[in-house]
Amino acid sequence: MSKGRSTRAALAVVLLSVSVLAAQPQEVYRQPSPEIVRILDHPPAPFVSMSPDRRWMLLVHRDSMPSIAEVASPMLRLAGMRIDPSTNGPVSARRSLVNGFTLQELSGGDESEDESLPKLDLPENSRWTFPSWSPDSRLLFFGRISSPGMELWVADVQNQSARRLTDRYLNAASGTPCQWASDSRSLLCRFIPSSRGSAPRRESAPSGPAIKVSRKGNSQVRTYQDLLRDSHDESLYEYYLTSRVAWVDVGKGGVKPIGRAGIYGRLTISPSGKFILAERTVRPFSRMVTQGRFPKKVDIWDRAGRTIREFTHLPLAEAIPIRGVRTGPRGYRWRNDKPHMLVWTEALDGGDPRNKVEFRDRILLLDAPFDSEPKEMFRTEFRTGGVQWGDGFALVSERDFKKQWTRTWLVEESAQGKRPRRPLWELSSNDAYNDPGRAVANPDSKGQMLVVREGDWILLRGRGASPKGDHPFLSRFNLKTGEKEVLFRSKEGVYESVSQVLDASGRKLITRLESPTNPPNYLLRDLSAHQSRALTYFTDPSPQLRKVKKQLITYQRQDGIELSGTLYLPADYRAGQRLPVVMWAYPREFNDRRTAGQVRGSANRFTYFRGPSHLFFLTQGYAVLDGPGMPIVGEQGNDSFVQQLAWNAQAAIDKLVEMGVADPDRIGIGGHSYGAFMTANLLAHTDLFRAGIARSGAYNRTLTPFGFQNERRTYWDASDVYYSMSPFMHADKLDEPILLIHGAADNNSGTFPVQSERMFHALNGLGGTVRLVMLPHESHGYSARESVLHSLAEMIDWFEINVKGAARREIPAEIDSRSEGN
Repeated sequence: MSKGRSTRAALAVVLLSVSVLAAQPQEVYRQPSPEIVRILDHPPAPFVSMSPDRRWMLLVHRDSMPSIAEVASPMLRLAGMRIDPSTNGPVSARRSLVNGFTLQELSGGDESEDESLPKLDLPENSRWTFPSWSPDSRLLFFGRISSPGMELWVADVQNQSARRLTDRYLNAASGTPCQWASDSRSLLCRFIPSSRGSAPRRESAPSGPAIKVSRKGNSQVRTYQDLLRDSHDESLYEYYLTSRVAWVDVGKGGVKPIGRAGIYGRLTISPSGKFILAERTVRPFSRMVTQGRFPKKVDIWDRAGRTIREFTHLPLAEAIPIRGVRTGPRGYRWRNDKPHMLVWTEALDGGDPRNKVEFRDRILLLDAPFDSEPKEMFRTEFRTGGVQWGDGFALVSERDFKKQWTRTWLVEESAQGKRPRRPLWELSSNDAYNDPGRAVANPDSKGQMLVVREGDWILLRGRGASPKGDHPFLSRFNLKTGEKEVLFRSKEGVYESVSQVLDASGRKLITRLESPTNPPNYLLRDLSAHQSRALTYFTDPSPQLRKVKKQLITYQRQDGIELSGTLYLPADYRAGQRLPVVMWAYPREFNDRRTAGQVRGSANRFTYFRGPSHLFFLTQGYAVLDGPGMPIVGEQGNDSFVQQLAWNAQAAIDKLVEMGVADPDRIGIGGHSYGAFMTANLLAHTDLFRAGIARSGAYNRTLTPFGFQNERRTYWDASDVYYSMSPFMHADKLDEPILLIHGAADNNSGTFPVQSERMFHALNGLGGTVRLVMLPHESHGYSARESVLHSLAEMIDWFEINVKGAARREIPAEIDSRSEGN
């Protein structure tokens, strides 16, 4: 290591070892203007879920935001999961906003308001999980959030009645606890063992230290949080994750346990209903990685829970390389179009993308009675990106992450058992303009998702990106000739996407239609008859903001790359009026210049004002440039990260000034997560902005030494890059005011709360203008009503003082010289 590099590294260590922030007075939660509070308290539009037979539409009603009391309830952080000990489910379930359900038959007449339809009769003041349709569309199951566990409920669609199935409590700690059998008469569920006793208690005095061990070998892992710390955590993990598997008769409510108690993750029933693929986590657990890499035993059971075959035993996987995959079977599942055939993927490169091999992956098949050797179906040059199954065929995708390239194959089965294959399309994974879309799949009578096919034609739907913005489409694609026929495309001035395809020809659809002035609603369309019928009539939750002006703007940065963003102007804006501006952005990596400049998004979408959104600045007299392009271009684009950020920002400002919209002396910059990282860098290396807002960010890349975002090099491979990209290392240059907001319980990989705490300490010690707001009990995003409202109050006040109300200054003619050469 060079002398300069070692000095910089030593400085980083010294600064990071400084003690935590001095105690600050406890503040109370604040609120923004009453207008903003009313908008946020308005219940959001319901979620919509279509039945498998496409005859029924389910409206899932929600509250606006949980309270801080709900968010602050106790939780356990175990092996990368957050568990609510009072419900034995994920913390996210406790914060469920679902408060009821409404069923509407699509063949019925128009409804003037969804409120005129009766809701399912359910206990009042309850919270529910998102429901799951039975394969025959006659029933729904969902959970009621309660203590000491989740209750299992089922609803009869035709009678629109609901009931609790059993007095046993579900174990939802590791995800959705039940799955429908193909006959729609039974559910396979994970339950809390009835005899498990009380939870392990931590002794007041420890029996010994917490120890981690690293043995020789490559163990480069991201900076995971919520890991197991000691033997007590391991005991808690076993206690809350251990389940008893059982069949539930949805008619009689009877519960029939099968197998033995264990920590079950994936439990999937074969399409025939005869077999179960059971994945069980076993010891030894790890204190270095999350539970997804713990050892797994995967067996094939019959319906009674007897082991037919021990499918695989996956060892502890602490040493997966960056961008690598686990060795052995992965992605194992039942093949959708066969009664009971297993399919899975295995790496041919040792799971390491650095190894040079002809093929990276292979896909294998094993059919009942599971007593033969598996058969190889396909090999991929790149890493397998997923498989979509049709009746007797598959669409296999592969992706090269380094080159950002994707390819899709058609693999068919012949009567002779052969599997001919043919490439369908390949393109840059960033090429939005030429994206052919994704194959439409619908559930069959057994609940299995199969690609819709009519003769040699399949249906593709996509967002339809173009230089004028997104225009969603539905097309037919001929698997033999490659011919393509567009059946539907969203018109100018609106944004209409295909939600559901009702027939194999693609002529009968359910679409979701919205515009800048009309909220999304669902239509039943018959393309052949040129007819449509409204299915929902959701109203505007914030009509007072509907006069806000919105437009897509395009411009060019100094090296010629085309950029774009969505410009919002206040309702009372007058042409030629120069306003204070909020730019809110997020950097993205691209391998090539062509795709970096493509327009993404649409100015024709309805604008929802939810959460701590920067769009609320429109109510305070600001213009907002949302999502201005911040591409970082090149295979090693991070080598010029700061310079490219400056080019992007300068181009956006020049465009706004040229349009007569922006007051160049009153522009603020903001972003969340990697956008917060961007914000701090722009303030440190340019003089383009008066102030910044950085939420839930990371500012010292040496604390994420094994890669971040799409950076594959480690700190020791590219220490100068990690150093130059870290605004913490340049805190002495950050002389504009910056507001740091962070969830005190952030569990996102890389954005530890300490990142904001240390950034504050550095700026405070260097005499900078900085304010740190740590939101109690909040994670990477902020959910509690009190947290959301307080964040907005902080954001608005910060820019009112430091952007809108800032004293005039001399405008720099060009990018600050400090950005050059970084």
